Amino acid sequence: MWISHAKMGDIRTEEQAKDSNLRRILILGSPGSGKSTLALKLGERLGLEVIHLDRHFWNPGWVQTPIPEWMDKVEELVAGENWIIEGNYSRTLFIRIARADGVIWLDFPRLGCFYRCMKRAVRDFGKSRPDMAPGCLEKVDWGFIRHVWTSRERERPIVESVLEVNEGRIPVLHLKSIRNVNIDAIVGFVKSN
Repeated sequence: MWISHAKMGDIRTEEQAKDSNLRRILILGSPGSGKSTLALKLGERLGLEVIHLDRHFWNPGWVQTPIPEWMDKVEELVAGENWIIEGNYSRTLFIRIARADGVIWLDFPRLGCFYRCMKRAVRDFGKSRPDMAPGCLEKVDWGFIRHVWTSRERERPIVESVLEVNEGRIPVLHLKSIRNVNIDAIVGFVKSN
């Protein structure tokens, strides 16, 4: 497990911007794949702002942002020049990928993601996580369990399709095992593309 001290909203310096070719990075993956953790770690190493989609989609008490408002919000979020955006929300993937210049896809087996998600839910039960909107306390119910368990089979074909359409336009780092997550290698990918 990584421990990160990156602050949400940190903006990269001019020197850091010159050191990296990828300035707008999408991190995709199932719940429990480590998107938020990787985003914070990369943000710290590269000096990029980290944007957690959950933090912007959910309102206190787990109230969803209405879809038209959500689409506008995502347009605002991607308008910046330097960012790492983590999250799924397939409805807005086409907006995000149009602005991205790199993708990291954490395409891990369902069971491991499910285990990590349940472990996090138990650990943080009744608390609001830093990558989540204030007032959204961690909970476990059947809707949450179903979402986590079925997310990969639901989202994976959409991600594959969108990446296929964009093949050759932007580099994609497709990681298929948690054992493949090496922050130095990922930073190397970002800097070499």
